[in-house]
Amino acid sequence: MIAARTLCLVLLAAPLMAPAQQLRHVQARIASGVIEGVVSSDDRVRTFKGIPFAAPPVGPLRWRPPQPVAPWPGVLTTISYGARPMQGRTNSSMVFHDAMPSEDCLYLNLWLPEHAGGRLPVMVWIFGGGFAAGSSSEPRQDGGNLCKKGVIVVSMNYRLGVFGFLAHPDLARESPGGASGNYGLMDQVAALRWVRDNIAVFGGDPGNVTIFGESAGSMSVNALMASPMARGLFSKAIGESGAFLEQPGAATPPRLRTLAQAEEAGARFGEGLGARTAAQLRAIPAADLLAAAGRAPRGTFWPDIDGLFMKADPHEVFASGGQARVPLIAGSNLDEKSWKDYFGKAPPTLASYRALARSRFPGRDARFLGLYPAGDDAQARRSASDLQSDLFMGYCAWKWADEQRLLRGPAVYRYRFEETLPLRADAPPGTQASAPHAGEIEFVFRVLSSRPLPWRPQDRRVSELMADYWTNFAKTGNPNGPGLPGWPRYAESGGLEVMHLRADPGALPETSLARYAFLAGR
Repeated sequence: MIAARTLCLVLLAAPLMAPAQQLRHVQARIASGVIEGVVSSDDRVRTFKGIPFAAPPVGPLRWRPPQPVAPWPGVLTTISYGARPMQGRTNSSMVFHDAMPSEDCLYLNLWLPEHAGGRLPVMVWIFGGGFAAGSSSEPRQDGGNLCKKGVIVVSMNYRLGVFGFLAHPDLARESPGGASGNYGLMDQVAALRWVRDNIAVFGGDPGNVTIFGESAGSMSVNALMASPMARGLFSKAIGESGAFLEQPGAATPPRLRTLAQAEEAGARFGEGLGARTAAQLRAIPAADLLAAAGRAPRGTFWPDIDGLFMKADPHEVFASGGQARVPLIAGSNLDEKSWKDYFGKAPPTLASYRALARSRFPGRDARFLGLYPAGDDAQARRSASDLQSDLFMGYCAWKWADEQRLLRGPAVYRYRFEETLPLRADAPPGTQASAPHAGEIEFVFRVLSSRPLPWRPQDRRVSELMADYWTNFAKTGNPNGPGLPGWPRYAESGGLEVMHLRADPGALPETSLARYAFLAGR
């Protein structure tokens, strides 16, 4: 047992698993008690998984802001992921290494290099999944390889869907601030507070914390930058494909709903279950709630301007310069979406693409075709994918970087991920390689082996490049370093340059401004 006043890690000699693996117990005393993790068989990485950072949000704590975790006696074993958040059917790309979904899901994980000296920068990862799916237990988000670059990596779960984003008038009445919804985003704040209060025990620097995330995780990073509740809990931010800013024509609501809109939708949902009060809603079994939520209209369980976590729409916060003034990396992927979203299984032809231009942009189709050209069928496919990718994530990623650039203080770096994933041998004939939405995650975490693809040496080089850029940024606020292609700041005086992350990486002038202006109606 560690003495109560000891703020250090202690190694024990006994193996935790099979003797051949030589995994050693390792303990740490944090604010809530003693936890026990492992050191990897190569003696390079120390790992703690499934650390509770808030009380289980069950029973009377369902739909309440996260509450402090109760201290535990003895030693809590933290070698396995905590339960993933309750969720319905997920994307086929999501693979989970936790035991099961549960309302009791507020756990975080931590990886650190075993023999690093000094105070380490901290990178806190927020997973994506449309605020409806996902878990920190996905193997493509394992922080063991990334931490070897000299950082501590933390990932956390947060409540999803109906459990994380139900707004309701009765929930607002019981809230001291008159707020409801956004419980999942407040979970993220609770995890950041845990990092602030505990990370020094592991050799981490609570004053040097970078938040980073993808898709809904990136939107969360954007929202945390706009939220007064998260102010001071991080010093840098990385957004991979997503922001609560302008998203012209997007199918998914990009902006936060007003509290009134969110509560109206929540009240309709409750009435459909015969529940008009918070107590009646809390009495409904979790599985029944989840099933009912699956039948609710799209966007029912989505973040809102609750007056507590979020005082105003992030679009307004960023436009007025009220966001956190921290260095930022923001970008998106070449193929965030595909022409298939418009044309289904039949590839567009020159004729069908021009017909789309006339129907989608009446009176502006000539200008559209100048910006998204189609000289032949192949170019029509490429331009249709570019249009969908811009509408989905490209525009808002640019908007985020541009709004932060206008603060004329914090460094801003913009990227586009363009490394097309290698095709499997059993890929259907005619399948085209792409750099899809979420395709960069394995590269950032240096875990290409988490996906069964015929990875090439060039893919591994791109992965090392991205991990170096991301961790350099976490250390200093600047992604550049020895031996890396220069990545200029996204700044008017030095040119608006974008780093193209691919086998032949390099920074090039921004070429999409005219497209973004067109999509915004300018």
